[in-house]
Order: sequence, then C-alpha cells, then structure tokens
Amino acid sequence: MKVVLIGSGGREHALAWKISQSKLLDKLFIIPGNPGTKQLGENVLIDPNNINEIVRFCVDRKIDLVVVGPEKPLIDGIADVLIGQGIKVFGPTKNAARIEGEKSFAKDLMKKFNISTANYEVFSSEQYKEALEYLSNTNYPIVIKADGIAAGKGVVICDDYKSAQNTIEDYFIKSILGNAGKKVVIEEFMSGQEASVFAITDGNNFVLLPPAQDHKRIGEGDTGKNTGGMGAYAPTPFVNDKLMDEISNKIIKPTLNALNITNNKYVGCLYCGLMLTDDGPKVVEFNCRFGDPETQVILPLLEGDFLELLYSAASGSIKESVFYNGGASVCVVAASKGYPDKYDVGKEIFGLDLINDKDIIIYHAGTKEQNGKILTNGGRVLGITSILKENNLSYAKQRCYEVLSKINFDGIYYRRDIADKALK
Repeated sequence: MKVVLIGSGGREHALAWKISQSKLLDKLFIIPGNPGTKQLGENVLIDPNNINEIVRFCVDRKIDLVVVGPEKPLIDGIADVLIGQGIKVFGPTKNAARIEGEKSFAKDLMKKFNISTANYEVFSSEQYKEALEYLSNTNYPIVIKADGIAAGKGVVICDDYKSAQNTIEDYFIKSILGNAGKKVVIEEFMSGQEASVFAITDGNNFVLLPPAQDHKRIGEGDTGKNTGGMGAYAPTPFVNDKLMDEISNKIIKPTLNALNITNNKYVGCLYCGLMLTDDGPKVVEFNCRFGDPETQVILPLLEGDFLELLYSAASGSIKESVFYNGGASVCVVAASKGYPDKYDVGKEIFGLDLINDKDIIIYHAGTKEQNGKILTNGGRVLGITSILKENNLSYAKQRCYEVLSKINFDGIYYRRDIADKALK
C-alpha cells in the first residue's frame, strides 16, 4: 500500500512512526514532513495547504490512502477533492470538518441533539455592543472562543469583565486572529479534570483509543496563555471503563448520528476534548483530526496494525485491528523561549545524538535540518516521549525528564509538571 501523510509536526512524526510499522505498507510519503519523519519515509516538499499540487502528486503516484494530520487542509476541503479522484482519505469532508472549523456549528449541533456541553451564546463582530452588554450581565469566569481555527490559541478564560472586554476588542476591533475571530462563542466556565478521547470512525462504527490528558497552558500549574499543547500523558486514570462507556454512548454515538442526520457523515479521527464535571462528562471542543501532543502518547500504547485501522475506516468498514497494550506514556514538549508569542528560530539543538533508549522516542515538531545540523524551526520544537510496557506513569515521567536533561538549545523551555495531576 502506498500512503501519503500530510503534515510536518510532532503529531505527524508520531503517525509516520506508527504507520511505518505496518506490514501493509509499501511506501510512505510525508508532505512536507520534518527531520524526524525523514527516517521513516520519503519527505516531499509540497506546501501542505496546496491542495491541487497534493492531489496531482497522489494521482501520479497512484496513492492508496491519504492520512491528513492538520486541520486546515481538511477544513479547506482536501478530502472532497481527493475522494473525487478516487483516492481513499482518512479525514472528514469539508462539511464534516466544520465540527472544528466552526465552533458555533459544533455548539449548535450539540444543543439540537442534546449532547452535553457548556451553555453558550454566539456573537459576530457586527454585534460588538451586544457582546459587551451580555458580558456585563454574566457570571465569571467565562470562556471566550474564536469561532474559527487559531492554532490552539483562540480560547481565553476571562476572570472579570475587563479581561472579557479586552478579548472582544482584540478579536473584533484589532482582528488579532483575522477572520477566525470575527465570530465568537461565549460559554460558561466548566471545572473538573480534562480528558482527550479519540474515536476512529468510518462514519457509523468506531474504535476508541486510550484516553489521554493534554496540558494546554504555557506555565506550570496550568497558568499563563493557551498553547497548542505543552505535554500529555496516557492513559489518564480519570477515565475508567465505566466512564468510557458513558462517553461512548452519550457523546460519541449521538455526535456521529447527528452528523449523519444533518448530511455531514464523518470519517476519520473525531477528537473529543472533554471536561469531567460533577454532572458527568461534557464536551469542551471537537477537533476533526488527531490531537497534538496526545497522539504522541496514545500511539505507542497500541498493539496491532494501525494502518489497517485507518484504511478500513477510510474504506467504510472499520476493523478493530489495534488494542491497548497496558502501558503508559508521557510526552514533554520542549519549546522555544517566548512561545506562544514571539520566539526566535534557527538555534542548534544539542544532545539528540546521545539518546539511544528503547523506551524513549523524540518526536520532531518545529525543527529543520541544515548543513547536517538540526535547528529549531517553530514554537514547539521537540516532544520527548517515554514508552513503558507497564502502566507506571511515575516512572514514565521520570524517564522523560532524565532524557530531556541531556537535550539543549538556546532558549529551551518546558513545563516540569506534566502528568502531575494523575500522580497526585
């Protein structure tokens, strides 16, 4: 089987690593890939948002399956164009991808089909005064979300009216997120433990992967700005088998049914970001693809043929070809100083050649290779990830930070409390 994987981050490195283990695989192309994926397949220097060029490549090479990593190509409709050319795609169509691309679409869908989520209101930039009036008469804290995609940075938790007013001004008046912030969802703040659950689906049936927990905030103790994710671990002890059944029956099944009923059949990975409240699990957000960095810790815990799972889902008849191996995994993201705001790139990364541990994977995210050296090339640079065959999160965390202490680049920053919520 000839496979194209689209993307260049840590998530795609993890997907390439897992796909490359399949006996079904003949050739793996990664568009555009990174220095880590280069070891697992052939990197192809095409812009991942250039749909026409990607389609032309896939047709010319007679590709059997395309796996789409990032959300933007899906939201732009790459699956529709590839399917139109007779190529199987693991990833939803443009209409179905609105579940991430338009937060108001997802919230309205959940409201209509009685899927548990936070109470909310939607405002567009033309309703600037109405939004401020609503915020002056609401309870705090409150959550303001940009309706469109904003690389994980379009969510602000506001503790008072002033911070909410500033956020609305940033989105509606200053346009700091462009079109993504021209409409917002304002919703009640939910408290509890967060969990990420991935459902691999053919549109009707699905397979659930082990639950994980992400760490979105830049600072330890979940402080500071939201990021794309500073680390993750799996499995999370906050989701037991009983709760997983409840999530399956009350959230995932109704959501897939709702998408079918509204002519938005969903094929791919449905990412369910959940808040485990006193009233049960509620949806924080849906994403139309694998999460990052949760993918980095979930995939090492799977036995079986992962490519077969993706291909069978894309073919319309999913096969449960993977299972949880009983282990544990922790991923700590090494980021550039200044992220998620302004940061420098082009810093040489030292220590990668010293790591040769069978229970460690170093996923490349924001890196590039130049003159034989690996340099920083993004905000989130590396994902140092431990893989244990036994469910021992404490030791998995220890191994991560032991290895991370050997890696360095100018301005390296990482959180030191990844997985602590579970351990406490």
